[in-house]
Amino acid sequence: MKNKVYIVLPTYNEELSIGKLLQRIDKHMTTFGINYQVIVVNDGSQDKTLEVVQELQEIYPIEILNHAVNMGLGCTIRDGLYHASNISNAEDIVITMDADDTHTPGLILRMNRMIQEGFDVVIASRYQPNSRVIGLTFIRKLYSFVASWIFRILLPIKGVKDFTCGFRAFRASVLHQAMDRYQSSFIDQEGFQSMVDILLKLRKIDGIIFGEVPFILRYDLKEGRSKMDIRKTILNTIKLIVKRRLT
Repeated sequence: MKNKVYIVLPTYNEELSIGKLLQRIDKHMTTFGINYQVIVVNDGSQDKTLEVVQELQEIYPIEILNHAVNMGLGCTIRDGLYHASNISNAEDIVITMDADDTHTPGLILRMNRMIQEGFDVVIASRYQPNSRVIGLTFIRKLYSFVASWIFRILLPIKGVKDFTCGFRAFRASVLHQAMDRYQSSFIDQEGFQSMVDILLKLRKIDGIIFGEVPFILRYDLKEGRSKMDIRKTILNTIKLIVKRRLT
């Protein structure tokens, strides 16, 4: 049986971007004959995000999980990944990516192929040769760069340089294994650090093979303001590093 790709999109106030992204996803998936389903987790959006997705649900294979109020990235990615894990088979692939159209769906084909070649987790990395970052502020670049080196030194994972990028592919069986092991505590961080913590917990499971692909981050295509509070994210990341070093 041909494997299926589940694409989890945590979404908050992305009415200007989500439609374009869903159209691009379908174009790439159908061009390469990939059987796919999008899981949009609408995190209490206050704009027309939900309405846009509901209209496109009539055209594309989209499932909507809806939060009545904004709960944050941690809860949103948790609900999306747990749902994808529950409905996927072991050899399926689960993708997480941002809903603001800064991550190109064209990279999914290569990530999919690497999973087929034997990797269990594949990360779109800004620190691989030929990667590009376009339109991101200096402070955001600096935060990501410093965080990358801190994690590489204090909490290293073989094959991983980019710990904070949310564009990733997981072999579904790895998520099944992680959720069986950690239960509800697999994703228990509230903010952007939740994406880092997923990797830190997976690193404790024997036999998981991590890899990266070069990535062009097109932040210049982002519509609207960033949802990240830099100071809060840095503080929470420091707390997470201390916690994971001690546990």
